[in-house]
Parts: sequence; structure tokens; C-alpha cells
Amino acid sequence: MELSVLNNKGKETGRKIKLDQAVFGIDPNNHAIYLDVKQHLANRRQGTHKSKERSEIVGSTRKIKKQKGTGTARAGSIKNPIFRGGGRIFGPKPRDYNQKLNKKVKRLARKSALSIKAKDKSILIVEDFKFDTPKTSAYMKVLKSLGLSDKKSLVVLGEQNNNVYLSSRNLRNSKVVNIYELSTYQITNASSLVLFESAITNLKSILN
Repeated sequence: MELSVLNNKGKETGRKIKLDQAVFGIDPNNHAIYLDVKQHLANRRQGTHKSKERSEIVGSTRKIKKQKGTGTARAGSIKNPIFRGGGRIFGPKPRDYNQKLNKKVKRLARKSALSIKAKDKSILIVEDFKFDTPKTSAYMKVLKSLGLSDKKSLVVLGEQNNNVYLSSRNLRNSKVVNIYELSTYQITNASSLVLFESAITNLKSILN
């Protein structure tokens, strides 16, 4: 599969790049994508949720009513979970949600996600460009020229490019990542994938 290389004004440069079939043309493994996305979302959880149980509530332990003769259930403490302000039964406790996934499965998941994007013709290749200073309006102009101003896009850099990254931070529907930070979740979450020309070569070495 060959794609034309565009400049930052959305015009064709006359060059074409052939996408590696081993990365962009495999038979997608949906289960590998599911496992990788699930791990990514699980690892983002802080796991700091906590509620107080009966033994942690501050309150009187005096027996609040007599044991028998009231016609209602017996109660020995105001900290009883059935009372308002009492402890919670089996409440959440801090825990670690991190999951482990084999490197080969993660690599297969990223290849599968890229192959789906290539099949859906949702990949654009742009020649490398830089900004002199971080400027969101300049970045928005590039997105508009590529026809992505109203779409959720993911721009993948081939190398560190701070000004382009900083120019995109205020935008909700566009995200810029380095090639080494690229994850399956980011690929599947974006409707369009914009690859810098230098990122194509690095992708082959990372995923093969």
C-alpha cells in the first residue's frame, strides 16, 4: 500500500511511501487489541478509593436502646452500618489495578490497530515540520489544511519536537505523541492517524 506524502499545507509533495505489510497489512487480531486497551485503561486507575468501615468510624459505643421489647432489630452501636453515619459494609479499599501483558501481544495489538487504520484509509503521511515557537493557532492551521479540524486526530512524531507538542496541548480532539510513546489505545481512540515521514522508518524497527 502506497500513500502520498503531504506537506503541512495539505498539498502533495510528489513523493510516495510504501507502507510495510508486516506492520500495516496484517490480519488484525481483535482480542490482542482488547487486551492491550484493557491493560492501558486499568493501569491509568489510581486505586486510591477508600471508605470507612465500622471499626474506623469515630463515635460512641454506648448501646443506643435496650436489647428487647422495642419491636425492632437489636442495635448495639451508633456505628452500625444500618444507621446513617455508620460504617460501610465491605467498602472499597486502596488497591493496585495494574495488569501485565506480554511484549509480543502488545506489539501484535499495535500492528493490528495500525492495519485497521490503513484498511479504513484513515492514515495520512506528512513531511516533518517544526514551529519556531509553540503556537496553537499555527497547529490549528495545519489541521485545517489536512481536513482534520473537526475530527479526533493523533499526530505521531518521528523524533522529539517540543514546539509541535506544546502547540497541541490545549486542543481536546488532537493529540501529539512521540513514536516511542504510541499505544494501541491512542490509535484506536483517534479517527485519523497522522504520521510524520520520519516516524514510518522508526515504526518498522520498533514493531518488527
